[in-house]
Amino acid sequence: MTRRSRTALPPAPSFGEPVAQAAAPEVLDFLSRRRSASALTLGGPGPSSAEIEALIRVASRVPDHGKLAPWRFVVLAGDGKAAFADRLEALARARGDDRAVAKLGKLRTPPACIAVISRPREAEIREWEQILSAGAVCTTLLYAATAMGYGANWITDWYAYDAEACAILGLSGAEKVAGFILIGEPGEPPRERERPSPESLTIIWRG
Repeated sequence: MTRRSRTALPPAPSFGEPVAQAAAPEVLDFLSRRRSASALTLGGPGPSSAEIEALIRVASRVPDHGKLAPWRFVVLAGDGKAAFADRLEALARARGDDRAVAKLGKLRTPPACIAVISRPREAEIREWEQILSAGAVCTTLLYAATAMGYGANWITDWYAYDAEACAILGLSGAEKVAGFILIGEPGEPPRERERPSPESLTIIWRG
């Protein structure tokens, strides 16, 4: 079975249409073993334009209190991604910041990147909830790309927080980078890392 046939999405439900929710134990199996791939191991070919559109469609279904869509997407691939990285490198070199230049390897190596931009709206919904929704978009993109059979990694790094770098990406106002989701063919299976103990992080509230 080809990846493309595995990633074909069903038609989007119409507004108001009942959306049946069925048990999906295979999803639990997937989540129990999900692992980010190292950005520096991600090679080509990357996702097609149709696959990127599918990823964004899936990610746009995250919880969104107030239906505000307090996030947007910037797709970086091919010449566009290379040009973005070149401009970031020029910015870092003008500052004499070799460490920042070296960190661009994670952005340059994978064939595709989807930047998730948090853009809180003026609304009754608290800004914190809107920011959390942008984080949910990043998580869903990461999971969906992995479910397609790609390797994926969620990073931020200096260019997510630098004002001049954000201006190069086209951010304005209160917009912030929630994450860069890097996608490509994994050069090697990611190895399991240490995980926190759920028991040490959980209490049962009894009043």
